[in-house]
Amino acid sequence: MSAERPTNLTINARFDMWLKFQADETVRVATGKVEIGQGVVTALSQIAAEELDLSLDQVVMLSGDSDQGPNERYTSSSLSIMDSGAAIRAVCAEARDLLLSRAALRLNCSGDQLSVVEGSFLVDGAASDLNYWDLAHEIDWSQAPEGDAKAKAAKDYRIVGQSIPRADLTEKLHGGAFIHDWLPEGVLHARVLRQPGPGAVLRSLDEAAIGRAAGGDIEVLREENFVAFVGADEAVVEAAAAAAPAHAQWDGAPVIDAAQQDGAWLRGQASDDRIFGAPEEAEIAGDRVQATFSRPYIAHASLAPSCALALYEDEHLTIWSHGQGMHPLRHNVADVLGLDNGSVTALHMYGAGCYGHNGADDAALDAAIIAMRMPGRHIRLQWRREEEFGFEPFGPAMLIDLSVRVDDAGRPADWTAEIWSPTHVQRPGSGSGYLLAAEALANPPDALEPWDPPEAAGGGGTRNAKPYYDIPNSRIHHHLVTNAPVRTSALRTLGALPNVFALEAMMDELAMKAGIDPLDYRLSLLSDPRAAAVLSAVAARANWAERGPGGEGRGVGIAFSRYKNMAAYAAVVVALNVDEEVHLEKIWVVADAGLVINPDGICNQLEGGAIQGASWTLKEQVQMQGSGVTSLDWDSYQILRFSEIPEIEVEVLDQPEQPSLGVGECSVSPTAAAIGNAVAHALGVRIHDMPLSRQRIMATLLEQTSN
Repeated sequence: MSAERPTNLTINARFDMWLKFQADETVRVATGKVEIGQGVVTALSQIAAEELDLSLDQVVMLSGDSDQGPNERYTSSSLSIMDSGAAIRAVCAEARDLLLSRAALRLNCSGDQLSVVEGSFLVDGAASDLNYWDLAHEIDWSQAPEGDAKAKAAKDYRIVGQSIPRADLTEKLHGGAFIHDWLPEGVLHARVLRQPGPGAVLRSLDEAAIGRAAGGDIEVLREENFVAFVGADEAVVEAAAAAAPAHAQWDGAPVIDAAQQDGAWLRGQASDDRIFGAPEEAEIAGDRVQATFSRPYIAHASLAPSCALALYEDEHLTIWSHGQGMHPLRHNVADVLGLDNGSVTALHMYGAGCYGHNGADDAALDAAIIAMRMPGRHIRLQWRREEEFGFEPFGPAMLIDLSVRVDDAGRPADWTAEIWSPTHVQRPGSGSGYLLAAEALANPPDALEPWDPPEAAGGGGTRNAKPYYDIPNSRIHHHLVTNAPVRTSALRTLGALPNVFALEAMMDELAMKAGIDPLDYRLSLLSDPRAAAVLSAVAARANWAERGPGGEGRGVGIAFSRYKNMAAYAAVVVALNVDEEVHLEKIWVVADAGLVINPDGICNQLEGGAIQGASWTLKEQVQMQGSGVTSLDWDSYQILRFSEIPEIEVEVLDQPEQPSLGVGECSVSPTAAAIGNAVAHALGVRIHDMPLSRQRIMATLLEQTSN
């Protein structure tokens, strides 16, 4: 493994921010990353136990604690194992070396004579009466780790590489694990009446009518344009919130045209523009191939709505949240409420997974505002389903033009991607966005200029837009649209899914134009052997050679992507049938994530990513018109149902000598692209716009028949 100092270790430069040797002969290992259904905290415990030579039950994980844990910002971008895992590995390896050096002095032997089993020292293989906890108090754990200790070799692993059951699952499966289930004694329930949009002013509110609709005791808390309903009976508070919109009059509410919900609307809108890559189109005599692709706005669609608890007591605010970063949440809430960071504690609890920036942080501020005005009481704030669908930040719509010049052999020689997309990052404190309720309070924050993550961090709208294939010249024209009709922010893969959908569709079209099999065409353009390996492996598993000519309703498609062009590799084959809509038959996924910490955990992520990618490709679209979003329930916002999920076969290539690569998002985009290619194979004509809905399929079939 590389001895390069992990970035998160530089930011959190004390041993005791990561490790604590406890009196019960366990070691508390802290991480700023949190469990949102991806199994990462279990995997991190495996890394710690491995490097410290402990059993798993001797490691106690502390996750998402803004007071006691390291600041690792957000759990996002498939970076938990790459970043937090690298830091924990380095800290634990160095702590073990310090303890071994101390033990050698105590036992009057050389370090080479010592080994460790479950925290106890052995001398030449014989047990001693000394363990870590006997010596831990002799070491100054406030010092900064050097970060260069030699970690174990993969051949010596006992715990890393094993499918350890996830530590969070038992509690979740038996109920009561989630933040929604926690009811402290005397808790007060709360709901919020949302501004219909930034700048909307509440002209009137009929509190008496709302009280009658509630049918019980509630307290109405109002500050400027922020309105909350609070009471001991959750059903009464819910009834008040459901009735409130009909009894509120707003000035300055937005008006949205239905055309704004589609990616095509983005073309020509106000934008910040840039071009990067090869400076200009190469002068090539070959043919030009062009195509346009789009994706609509997508919701996180968490199965449970956002929820948070807050308590303001003794001039200290404590927040419990299922958000993705407790240190940023503490800072962002403190900033809105005029508190210093030391007066706020943010603690993570399990919630419905979101894989991006949904309403969790906004719900936390809602709860905190109320708690500050009702000291000494736990405030439990839960969003309504309509609120979750209507006011969370959405994954941006995107529009992509591809223009490719091919040489005489039919290979791409010059590639241009022109992309229109709103920002993919409006996390509070990012410089591009705010917590939602901040805009409803007195003195709302000034509008911020939107920005997108730089390409060095994987990009936002440009993520995976640069082909990983060997193409001599490529460039990206990026239009960061600044007047999106709704709030947008991070959603799993950011811009990678629409970009890979478009890129891999073009690869199929170029292969067909050249008269070459799509698999062979891709392999001829890949110099990275790991990329070629996942493609070859998935083709073998899916019996690609027998896929047939297509065009009669059954299709098989293939696609490849390396997430962010720097994380895990994934290749996907999808088999499906198309009549009036798409019916998935089977999905094959092969991935290379370098060193695998927990094989079952990776398989879970690859399977889940494939399902989510399929759902986005076939079903999902935020609908909006008039005063805002109109897809406010599970009937109007369709997702893939359990009955529609096909068999998924997963293989992870073994690369124990390679660094671990982020895997949580790598299967999503190539699954979408493989579905698009399989539908084109089935129909004999391509659908360029997501979702690949019944309406689009029928329109395509009718057009094909008429031609």
